[in-house]
Amino acid sequence: MAEQTTSAATRAGSARDGQGGRHGDGRPEKSDSAVVRDALGVGVAVGLSGFAFGVTSAGSGLSVLQTCALSLLVFTGASQFALVGAIAAGGNPLTAAAGAFFLGVRNSFYGLRLSQLLALPRVVRPFAAHWVIDETTAVSLAQPTRRSARIGFTVTGLTLYVLWNLTTLLGALGAEAIGDTDAWGLDAAGPAVFLALLAPMLRTSTERAVAGIAVILGLGLLPVLPAGVPVLVAALAAPAVLYAEGRRAARRTTGKNPQENQRKADGRQGEGR
Repeated sequence: MAEQTTSAATRAGSARDGQGGRHGDGRPEKSDSAVVRDALGVGVAVGLSGFAFGVTSAGSGLSVLQTCALSLLVFTGASQFALVGAIAAGGNPLTAAAGAFFLGVRNSFYGLRLSQLLALPRVVRPFAAHWVIDETTAVSLAQPTRRSARIGFTVTGLTLYVLWNLTTLLGALGAEAIGDTDAWGLDAAGPAVFLALLAPMLRTSTERAVAGIAVILGLGLLPVLPAGVPVLVAALAAPAVLYAEGRRAARRTTGKNPQENQRKADGRQGEGR
C-alpha cells in the first residue's frame, strides 16, 4: 500500500513538473500489464531453450534424473551447457564443474545490483537469489520504478523457471526415446542455443573483442588441453581486453592535448629552478 501511495505521488509530482508519465530519470513509466507482457515474452522465449539442454544432457550420458536436477538446482543455462559439454567431451567432472562455476560467478555481481534495486524482504532473498540470472537481471534493470522492477523480476523468474524445467524434462525424455543423439545431429543443439543467447548481448566493441579472443583461445587450445580446461583459459580474454582498453584510454588522455602537457611540464621545471 505504501508503495502504491509513493508511486501515485511520484506520478502526480511528474505531472506538476510538466513531465507527464515520466520517471525522475527520464524513462517513461510503464503499466503493470506492460511489465508483465515484456517479462512473459522473455521468460517464454528463453524457457523453451530448456528442451535443447535436456537433449544435450541426455546425449552426454546423464540420466533424466540428473538432467532435471541440474535445471532445478543450478538453473543457469550457460553453466549447465558448459558442464554437460565438457562431460560429453570426456573431461574430468571436477574440471567441468569448475568451468560451470566460473561461468555462474557473474550471477553474484548481478545479485549485488539487484539487492539494491529490488530491496526485497530479508526472508525472501534466499529464494529470490535462485532466480538471479541474465534474463531476470535484464528485465529488472530495464524498469523505471522499484515496483515494476519487482514485477518484472518475479514474472520473468517464475515463467522461465517453470518452462525451463518442463522443457528440460521433455528434452531428456525425447533424447532417451530416440537413442543416439549424435545420429540426429542434436549434439549441436546446445552450442547453437548458447550462441543464440549470447550474440544479442555483444553490443560494444569491447564485448565483441572479449568474445572473439575467448573463441580463439578455446578452439585453439581444444586439441592440446584436456576437455573443460580450454573454457577456463578462455576466461582470460576478459581481463586481457580490459587491460588493453585501460592502456588505450590512458594514452588517449595523455595525448589529448600534448601542448598543454608540455606547458605543465615546463611550469614544473620552472618551479624547480
